[in-house]
Amino acid sequence: MNNTKVRLGLRENAGQFILLILINGFVGGMIGLERSILPELAKKEFGLVSASAMLSFIIAFGVTKSLCNYFAGVLANRIGRKRLLVLGWFFALPVPFLLIFAPDWNWVIVANVLLGFNQGFSWSAAVMMKIDLVGEKNRGLAIGLNEFTGYLAVGLVAFLSAWIASHYGVRPFPFYLGIGFAIIGLFLSIFLLKDTQQHVSQEQQNSNQPPLKSIFWDTTFRHPSLGAISQAGFVNNLNDGMVWGIWPLLLASKGFNLSQIGLLCAIYPISWSFSQLITGSLSDVYSKKSLLFWGMLLQGLAIISSIWAQNFYTFAGIGLALGWGTAMVYPTFLNAIANFTPPQQRAESLGVFRMWRDLGYALGALLTGLSTDWWGLFSSVALVGGLTILSAVYILCRYIQKQP
Repeated sequence: MNNTKVRLGLRENAGQFILLILINGFVGGMIGLERSILPELAKKEFGLVSASAMLSFIIAFGVTKSLCNYFAGVLANRIGRKRLLVLGWFFALPVPFLLIFAPDWNWVIVANVLLGFNQGFSWSAAVMMKIDLVGEKNRGLAIGLNEFTGYLAVGLVAFLSAWIASHYGVRPFPFYLGIGFAIIGLFLSIFLLKDTQQHVSQEQQNSNQPPLKSIFWDTTFRHPSLGAISQAGFVNNLNDGMVWGIWPLLLASKGFNLSQIGLLCAIYPISWSFSQLITGSLSDVYSKKSLLFWGMLLQGLAIISSIWAQNFYTFAGIGLALGWGTAMVYPTFLNAIANFTPPQQRAESLGVFRMWRDLGYALGALLTGLSTDWWGLFSSVALVGGLTILSAVYILCRYIQKQP
């Protein structure tokens, strides 16, 4: 395919874009399998009672996904986006079988290491390919649609797996879903998807964005806006790691049953996913700095308020607010990173950002697990909420707004 035949835009690449949306739904579904039932699996099947021991699966997942995100940016330019996506699906294939047949908790850890490879490679590649296809004009909309589909799948599968577990047991039936997701996702990626490297070359010809001197250090800290975005992404996933691992325990401590916990845990990612249909487009036309600040602030306030919540509807409202706050920042993160980097460096810069962002999963699980063991659930939740509010202040102080 010649560069002259490549056209950028959502409408011009609708077929491949819709296919990527579908594939990313299956990627999100793999995470949703574990979202509401793994703490229950840890207690019932393996007798784990320590919060830090229970949350070790999130630490394994977060560290692996974080490192894979970094290398995904480099590999995407070397082997192509499509091959990276397919590689991620091969890592997903053993995951449901390991969870079904695990004789001890170490197998669950291994499953989450493989899941980290899957999410780091497949989700990263799907995001990059959508950005490549649409060009600069509709970048936020494309990211919003991508994240909407992925996290809608997370929420729906989290609810469905909890419902199956409450009726038929924690194993093996909920994890049968993952077998189907991995097989279908791999098939679609191999036989129907096309690579997007030519679209990157086409966009580069019309770009006047100056190159970064050091992609890693500029994205990590040295560039004021990129550094502010990376720290906010880190804290965002730190608090998401807390919600993933601690909220089921917090809800159980307040007397909710497994079905109610599954529904309440699903409201947050579903609210997050649907809200991104709005916030993704907003990040194309509205102040990215404002979206990031108010989104992180809302998250922090919602997390802290969960300490005093008692009934189902209050927690549901907190989940909706937390989902909206996360939706304000999530597509904006990626849109803003792309806004400050030239097309040829975009994949690597996104990889560095996603590395720091998903390292937040691991630290969040470690921090909340240890603080829960030492000081209790409420103190752990308050700590994470406070850090999220401080992150919002950091954005306000350091991010330099770039006009669209």
